[in-house]
Amino acid sequence: MQRVKPLDHLVLILGALFMGLPVIVALMSSTHSAVEIHSNGLYLTPGGDGGQTYEKVLTARGGFTGDVTGLLMLGNSLIMGLGFAVGKIVLSMTAAYALVYFRFRFATILFWAIFTTLLLPLEVRIMPSYQVMATLGLLNSYTGLIVPLLASATGTFFFRQFFKSVPDELLEAARIDGAGPWKFFIDVLVPLSKTMMAAIFIIMFIYGWNQYLWPLIMTTDESFYTLMRGIKSILQVWVGSQIPDYNEAFALAVLAMIPPVIVVVVFQRMFIKGLTESDK
Repeated sequence: MQRVKPLDHLVLILGALFMGLPVIVALMSSTHSAVEIHSNGLYLTPGGDGGQTYEKVLTARGGFTGDVTGLLMLGNSLIMGLGFAVGKIVLSMTAAYALVYFRFRFATILFWAIFTTLLLPLEVRIMPSYQVMATLGLLNSYTGLIVPLLASATGTFFFRQFFKSVPDELLEAARIDGAGPWKFFIDVLVPLSKTMMAAIFIIMFIYGWNQYLWPLIMTTDESFYTLMRGIKSILQVWVGSQIPDYNEAFALAVLAMIPPVIVVVVFQRMFIKGLTESDK
């Protein structure tokens, strides 16, 4: 029987409390009024304005056009997160498949050329990407928000290493059965890659969900605003004696955490297995 180690459990509990405390503070503070938060600071106890605050941030119309709601921004963030995750997985898998299974010159050089793009952060390539989208007339569109950042050197690297570990006997067996390149990819590699796909999906979904700079540059139409922009716009309001709606900002922050948490909870086992599994 394994011995219980109280010190290990204490460290884990303290770590969980340390990580969860900001979330608790945001949740509790969102149930108080903006005046109370401005006067007394953050709260660790619930208030009486929670239901009204969350209903307001989800359904109340605001912005310069008077048509923006929290549900709209939540939907835009969800589209960005899913678009980034699914698009990056598809492009990364097909690129890795070509690099591993198709014999052509300079394949290794092309892979390292793709991999070196990791050295170029978003801020470096953001203006050329914006210029291309403006030329194509894709500003203020979901295509302009998602497509320019879909190429993923990280995903290509992980899928390439995964495909290289697949036994060659599977490829030979597929050839004997008359399977072509496309059938081998769909019927063999995709099922084998489910755990890796789940791992990449989590990483890319959170990356797309948390995007702020790119949507800020790409969109001037409020109908394409995301939750990150909504939180920032609330905190930027300080005109004369007007107090920013801190409670609404906290409420949006809490809402913004829910979809990533759901994704991580649902796919956590596949996520860990996809990053650690070596046997096929």
